Amino acid sequence: MNNEQFEKIKNGKGFIAALDQSGGSTPKALAAYGVAEDSYSGEDEMFDLVHEMRTRIVTSPAFRSDQILGAILFEQTMDRKVEGQYTGDYLAGKGVVPFLKVDKGLADKENGVQMMKPIHDLDDTLRRANERHIFGTKMRSVIHEANEEGIKSVVDQQFDIGKRIVAADLVPIIEPEVNIHSEDKEKSEDILKEEILNHLNDLSEDENVMLKLTLPTKANLYKELADHPRVVRVVALSGGYSREEANEKLKQNDHLIASFSRALTAELNVKQSDSEFNETLQRAVDTIYDASVNKQ
Repeated sequence: MNNEQFEKIKNGKGFIAALDQSGGSTPKALAAYGVAEDSYSGEDEMFDLVHEMRTRIVTSPAFRSDQILGAILFEQTMDRKVEGQYTGDYLAGKGVVPFLKVDKGLADKENGVQMMKPIHDLDDTLRRANERHIFGTKMRSVIHEANEEGIKSVVDQQFDIGKRIVAADLVPIIEPEVNIHSEDKEKSEDILKEEILNHLNDLSEDENVMLKLTLPTKANLYKELADHPRVVRVVALSGGYSREEANEKLKQNDHLIASFSRALTAELNVKQSDSEFNETLQRAVDTIYDASVNKQ
């Protein structure tokens, strides 16, 4: 593990950019960027276009390490190059810590939750991540209802896989997202917090994780998690909130920093000139950075 990167993620000021839309969500990401589905043919062209979009983002002068601590990548992005370097190396050269999304998407809803689909090639993916100088990983589940059995299953699965990731000398971002439209969101978050604490307390001194959680209904609900000695950092997903709403909620939580995706890139468009694109991205970065470091 890179100790300098570990220190940056644990104590640095800034936020983590989520640039990890995968096969299922890529058409939506491209459409939001102004690239319609009928403008490309097949997955190869689609992934070429989304890599062009991500390359434009990470090479922008607005994508700076004094505001952006890290970036989460899709597997294909990790294996592609930016300005002649593998993406992780390019980011590290800018002082931005690279992470990799390792989950294969969500299973069908059961017991009020969607667990992760099996990750059959996890060991090979982690080996390649180390070869590509990736620092950590991310994997997502979704909680829709305050079902204790379902939430326990989600957290058990996340930590079981998380321990395998730690054993590969990578830092896992454990992401049990709570659906912001859930009718019992607050109750789900209370159950989730206790389940996560149970697992954190069972980790050994050399097992460290990060947490990526939905902005909670009760401000500072996750302070106890952020203060736990086995937690490197707690980051927040935007979860469908607008950037403005997500930023306001983030400011209310002293120990959270952002790890936004749509809220970061929503106003970017393929037709923008470079100056327009960079100015738009800089405005988004500035507001998310401010919400991550300046608390109410």
